[in-house]
Amino acid sequence: MGSRNAQPAGFDGRAYAAALPTVPGVYRMLDADDGVLYVGKARALRNRVGSYFNATPKSSRIMAMLAQVARMEVTVTRSEADALLLENQLIKSLKPRYNVLLRDDKSYPYVLLTKEQWPRLGLHRGPRSQPGRYFGPYPSAVAVRETLNLMQKLFRLRSCEDSVFNNRSRPCLQYQIGRCSAPCVGLIDAADYAESVRRATLFLEGRSDELTGELEQTMLAASAALEFEQAARLRDLIAGIRKLQTRQFVDGRSADLDVLAVAQQGAAACVLLLAFRDGRNLGTRAFFPKTNGEAGADEVLAAFVSQYYAEQPPPGEIVLDHDIPEREMIEQALSEHAGRKIELRTHVRGERAAHLDLVRRNAQLTLATELASSSAQQARVEALRDLLGLAGAPARIECFDISHTMGEATVASCVVFDAQGPVRKQYRRYNITGIEPGDDYAAMHQALQRRFRPAAEGAVDAVLPDVLLIDGGAGQVAQAREVLADAGIHDVVLVGVAKGPARKPGDETLLLPDGSEARPGAASPALQLVQQVRDEAHRFAITGHRGKRQKTRSTSRLEDIAGIGPRRRSALLRHFGGLPGLKAAPVDDIARVDGINRALAQRIWDSLHGVTPDAAMDESDK
Repeated sequence: MGSRNAQPAGFDGRAYAAALPTVPGVYRMLDADDGVLYVGKARALRNRVGSYFNATPKSSRIMAMLAQVARMEVTVTRSEADALLLENQLIKSLKPRYNVLLRDDKSYPYVLLTKEQWPRLGLHRGPRSQPGRYFGPYPSAVAVRETLNLMQKLFRLRSCEDSVFNNRSRPCLQYQIGRCSAPCVGLIDAADYAESVRRATLFLEGRSDELTGELEQTMLAASAALEFEQAARLRDLIAGIRKLQTRQFVDGRSADLDVLAVAQQGAAACVLLLAFRDGRNLGTRAFFPKTNGEAGADEVLAAFVSQYYAEQPPPGEIVLDHDIPEREMIEQALSEHAGRKIELRTHVRGERAAHLDLVRRNAQLTLATELASSSAQQARVEALRDLLGLAGAPARIECFDISHTMGEATVASCVVFDAQGPVRKQYRRYNITGIEPGDDYAAMHQALQRRFRPAAEGAVDAVLPDVLLIDGGAGQVAQAREVLADAGIHDVVLVGVAKGPARKPGDETLLLPDGSEARPGAASPALQLVQQVRDEAHRFAITGHRGKRQKTRSTSRLEDIAGIGPRRRSALLRHFGGLPGLKAAPVDDIARVDGINRALAQRIWDSLHGVTPDAAMDESDK
């Protein structure tokens, strides 16, 4: 029995637990170096913490963890819901060694209904800082776009950005095909548009039955008042909503539910989520939580439910393929946090059972695919190690690329890969300034100087790559070699990636650190990894360049013209439907815009066509 006693030497867990109150809270186990080993939540702190230090047999993982505990900390919370939220925050910030960690680098997609005079409906990712209502999260951007496509057909709300909306002078194509009511040019009044927004909100909230009931009453009233066109529009709207409901009901009724299944293989795990909202199937999304190597499927699923739904609004019903520890507590905490009843179900029948079986099989398939991909990635990393003659497999690979259009809006990209693949959070872009347009060597030199400046200045926390790939030939590699030498960096393996004469993938020449060249060929796993990293750097650079170029062109040269303020600029763009229309207009047409005289119109035309005052004078003398 002595080996079953979980109380480690040096820490009296029983005495510590006995002094705790029987209230909700969060506990943290710390080692001798104050490193956090584990974070957990409890309905009653005394009971939960005490359970670790009683004579009940424990798993080897728990025994190993408790053997390292030097002290504990607890935080009392007002409720179980607060304990759930605090636990999630601490796990994300502290990343304890023995917790299951939900990892998802992607931002969740939402449907955003903006809060403004004429609300816009669109897809949103990232921080929810823009005023408005956010509906979701959705499993994928595809699900959001399908929802938006449906919403535009039913409610005809605008989807265009404010820059387009504020400068329209005539309805766009969306109005012509019946997907927008054209508020930009006043073809719908504010009251009717606000009513469309209210109906769209009811639909997105999953209150379709309530919405159709309202619409039926309004339709009957319109018919009684002999407003037959209005009644016909409402009839068509009701028919569209009911058609959708008929097609996508679950078990014969509308439902908001998530179906979750977990698959495991060794230390790897996959949680697959299938989402239904208002009976509509929104598709699946896979998550790959970081496990501690010994956690069972029930523990992985419990950690996922606690962490995911602490941040995302839960549906009324969550179907699980495993029963989870503390299910009743988690269910109560989620209900309290959401302000409505949340039900966690493990025993289901009928269509829900079929959905659960489908999700379970897809979770296994997704995990197998992920593991196969990881194995292939590891093989490519090892092949690159052998090609470059490294002592060990490179743990960090960086690649730099330059993108511009004839010297305009030059941007450099830096992407990062580790043994598992891309590390997108560490990608960087550099806006290149102060060089001769089109000078790729100078652009590469500047970007690398900025990247390795911390190391050159002796920063102790400067992170260096094991392998540095440069997209380019000998000239670009020479710039990189000079920057590294000036920074006193000598242990980074520098490799140039030069395209072949036909620029055909697989024909690349690698410029190796010893000055030699290698052409591994398309079948080489090492070159496949180099191509993957190089292509990602190229994609990231082009995306940044296009964004910078578009921003430069859309803010336009109008801002640099004396006498053109926001009001006149808006009037010009609205009159001509945008900058291209203004640029194509003759001086006389520009002068007809309210507030623009002939002299100012000439200055505008000259600026947009790159004509200097002297050149304009010379042109008029001819």
